[in-house]
Amino acid sequence: MKKLILSCFVLLLISCSSSKIVEQYKSPDNPTFEANKVLIIGMAQNVESRRMFEKELAEALEKKNIIAVKSVAFFENSFASDKKSETDLNAIEKQLADAGFDAIILSKIISSENKISIVKALKNIDKSYTNFRDDYYKSQDIYFNDDYLQESKTYHTETTLYCICPTKERELIWKGTIDIINPVKAKTSIGDYVSLLLKEFEKQQLLIVE
Repeated sequence: MKKLILSCFVLLLISCSSSKIVEQYKSPDNPTFEANKVLIIGMAQNVESRRMFEKELAEALEKKNIIAVKSVAFFENSFASDKKSETDLNAIEKQLADAGFDAIILSKIISSENKISIVKALKNIDKSYTNFRDDYYKSQDIYFNDDYLQESKTYHTETTLYCICPTKERELIWKGTIDIINPVKAKTSIGDYVSLLLKEFEKQQLLIVE
């Protein structure tokens, strides 16, 4: 079962049309938010799972006339090939800003239930991050710990939209916690999850603004 779950979608998208938003936060400073260019980062150990999710979301956003770039495509080497220091992440944000990016979508599992093992590195999951650097820095052990996830039927996931705003202290635009129940097929699960995200972005007038 562990092997099946890891190969299907270690990131966050393991369900059978059972994705639902449990709670969400939207910055009161940004009733609407448009971006010219968005970087998509899926945090998963399995590279193929990461590629699948990032590709699906990027293509869905492109259909809405939003320039969306996969992290696995933008960086010459794997973005998750080694751990990043806070200094590294500051440099990466500058690199992204210089390349015309003004937003980041970060998706990851935050916890799960039923026969589950979560690494100690995630002891800070209850903290609320206001910027991409802190969020990624505290969560990146997802990539490197084999025992991060063992077996579960319910996944609590989080997708966060950050702006790359050098002049602002608060970069958090939107955060949604999404529950996913019962692992089945990766492609179906990813499609359901991405569809849910796009509907919510459109409803909240984030990225998809009429």
